[in-house]
Amino acid sequence: MELLRRVNTRDLSRLARQLSTLLHAGMPLVPALSALIEQMQCPTKHRAVRWGQTTSPLAQIVEGVRDDVNAGSTLAEAFGRHPSLFSPLFINMIAAGEASGTLEIVLGRLADILEKRVQLTGKVKSAVAYPVMMAIVATGVVVFLLSFVVPSITELFVKMNQELPWPTRLLIGISGFVKTYIVLILVIVCGAVAGAVALTKTHDGRSWLDRIKLRLPLFGPLFFRLEVARLTRTLGTLMKSGIPVIAALEISRRVSQNSVITKAAETIAELVHKGQTIADAVKTTGLFPPVIFHVIATGQMTGNIEDGLIDIAEMYDGEVETTVRTLTSLLEPLILLLMGGVVGFIVLAILLPIFEINQTL
Repeated sequence: MELLRRVNTRDLSRLARQLSTLLHAGMPLVPALSALIEQMQCPTKHRAVRWGQTTSPLAQIVEGVRDDVNAGSTLAEAFGRHPSLFSPLFINMIAAGEASGTLEIVLGRLADILEKRVQLTGKVKSAVAYPVMMAIVATGVVVFLLSFVVPSITELFVKMNQELPWPTRLLIGISGFVKTYIVLILVIVCGAVAGAVALTKTHDGRSWLDRIKLRLPLFGPLFFRLEVARLTRTLGTLMKSGIPVIAALEISRRVSQNSVITKAAETIAELVHKGQTIADAVKTTGLFPPVIFHVIATGQMTGNIEDGLIDIAEMYDGEVETTVRTLTSLLEPLILLLMGGVVGFIVLAILLPIFEINQTL
């Protein structure tokens, strides 16, 4: 489990890319794996200061893979002995590459998939993380002001027994509520977060949350495009690597991180197994836009469905990047405006009584 926490998709994409490069250069498989192990175990020599061990946690796994291959196993079988680390996508693509004699090409395609996944997921996380962090900081600042700063100031106004403006009265009421029930508010917030996390652990709860995620304003279309790009790129690359369509659909559905898309992929696989074309099966689900099954149908007629699927992924990749830029440009001023409005209201509510006192003097 500790190893899994230290190995991520970026590490796996680097492994596939480097192994593909070594094989493409003409190096045999076992020496290529040995070269990778040497690379992973080599500490960084160009750092002025070394902060601990720089050996990759993948090194010991690849060393075991090399030993298995040296003992007669195929590369796919050797990687398959570590199912918790290497996904069915990783293993099946390598098996297809070995069977077709194009292992270095398939490894390059695998690296492309994993690199694209890292890039797109990173962009979506950055788009979501920014407003979330800003909202958390803004909420913390406002709660601090209402709990500790505002009461000490408004207490002076209350002692003066003077009629206060309604913004000041409203601020005093909100401040008193927050100060009195701050512990209860924190318990409710923490309970809601814990409940949401527990909900994701159940099948029905995760399905409900995934449906809500796709219906969110602004972010819903972004999540949908990300999942469609991931699904179509994986399916197209698997089919291009020689994996049969049913098996490719089965592997592709496991790649999706949204249960709604996963269920749709399962339906497509079942319909294709019963004899429908991929385009008709995609249309039957009613989940995907018309452009997707039209591109797939055209690819089926021309015998080039794999490139059509990858073209769909590229199209949605571009839309994800555009949507991320748009969201970032829209949310930044919106959050700043909201924060400014809240802080401005607090300042106004404090200054109004001071102005009235000055006028009476």
